[in-house]
Amino acid sequence: MPKKQAFFVASTGQHVGKTTTCLGLVAGLRKKLSKVGFLKPIGQESLETSSGIAVDKDVVLFKDYFHLDDPYELMSPILFSQGFTKDYLDGKISHVSLIESLDICFESLLHHNTCIVVEGTGHTGVGSIINLNNAQVAAHLKIPLILIAAGGLGSTLDAIAINKALCDFHHVPIVGVILNKVLPDKKEMVWHYMQKALARWNIPLLGCIPYDDFLSNPTLMDYANLFNVKLLSGEEHKLRHFEHIRFIATSLEVYKTLIRPSQLVITPASREDIILETLTYHKDLEKNALLPGMILTGSLPPKDYLVEALKKANLPAFYVPLHTFHAMKMITSYIAKLRKEDTLRVEQTIAIVEQHIDFDRLLAATGILE
Repeated sequence: MPKKQAFFVASTGQHVGKTTTCLGLVAGLRKKLSKVGFLKPIGQESLETSSGIAVDKDVVLFKDYFHLDDPYELMSPILFSQGFTKDYLDGKISHVSLIESLDICFESLLHHNTCIVVEGTGHTGVGSIINLNNAQVAAHLKIPLILIAAGGLGSTLDAIAINKALCDFHHVPIVGVILNKVLPDKKEMVWHYMQKALARWNIPLLGCIPYDDFLSNPTLMDYANLFNVKLLSGEEHKLRHFEHIRFIATSLEVYKTLIRPSQLVITPASREDIILETLTYHKDLEKNALLPGMILTGSLPPKDYLVEALKKANLPAFYVPLHTFHAMKMITSYIAKLRKEDTLRVEQTIAIVEQHIDFDRLLAATGILE
C-alpha cells in the first residue's frame, strides 16, 4: 500500500494549542507543497455555513482563511450534535456509517491535495465513546501522528507518555512532538532537555513555540459570547483586544489615577461615576489612541442615559446581569478560541508558530514529499 500524504495532529490535553499550531502547520506547508488540505474527522462545536450546512467551527476557520478549494462537508465528516452519543449507544447511529463517511471524505481530500493535515479533537482518548478516539482514527486512516504538548519538562513528558500509551495500543506511530506556550526565557533549556527526554522513544522534537500574551488575549466579543449577551455599544470595535483588564471598585479619585488607553474596565453598572469618567477620558484621547472598553455588571442594568452616552461615544461595552465577583471568576478562567473574524490574532498566530517549527524535519518525519 502506498504511503499516504497525511498526518494526524492530536494534543496531550485541552487548551494546549492544537488549532493554533495547525494554523501554522498549514501555512508553513503551503510554502513547501503545491496544495495542502485540512480535515477535522470529528467535530464537537459547529457553525452553519452560508449554504446551511453545519460543520466543525475549525473547518470554517481553515477553509475561509486559507481559501481552500475542498467543500466544507468533505472536511467535517462526523459532527457531534446534541444527543449524538446517546443515539450511537442506542444503535440509532451505526459505526459502519461513520467509518464510511470518514473514508469517503479522506480519500477525496487525498485525491485533490498534495498533503492533508488531519486535526484531532483534544487528547488521544477523545472520541472513545463512539469507538473513534484520535488514536483509533489515525490507526484507521493509517497515518502517523504528531503530538502537541504544553511547554515544560516533567509534567509535559508525563502527559506525552500517557497519550503515547494509547497510540502504542492502536499501533499509531508518534513521529514528532511540538511544544506550545513555552516560556520565552526557558525556551533554549526546554528544547535541549526535551530532545534528550524524547530520545528514549526515538521521537524528534519538531518545534518549540513560545508563549505570547496576545494569542491568549480574548476580544470583547469573546467575552460577550462567554456571557451570551449582546454589546450595548461600540459594535465596530467588537474584535478589539485589550492590553489590561481591571476590576474597579475604588473611589472615583483613585480610578482617575488608574485609567489607561486599551484598558477593559469591569465595574458595577450602578457606578455611574466610573462610567462617566471613562467616557470623559475617552473623549479626551488622541484620535488614533486605542479605546478603553467596559463590562458592566450587577442586578440592575445601566440607566438609559448612560447607554445612550456609550453609544454616542461608540465606546465598546456590554452589560451582564451577574455579581461582579462571579463575572470576574468566569473571565479569569476563560480561554478564548480562535475565530475566523479575528484576523489579527490568526495572522499573528501563524507568524509565531511558523517560525518555530522545523518543517524540513517534519516532512522527513512524516515521509511527505512533493
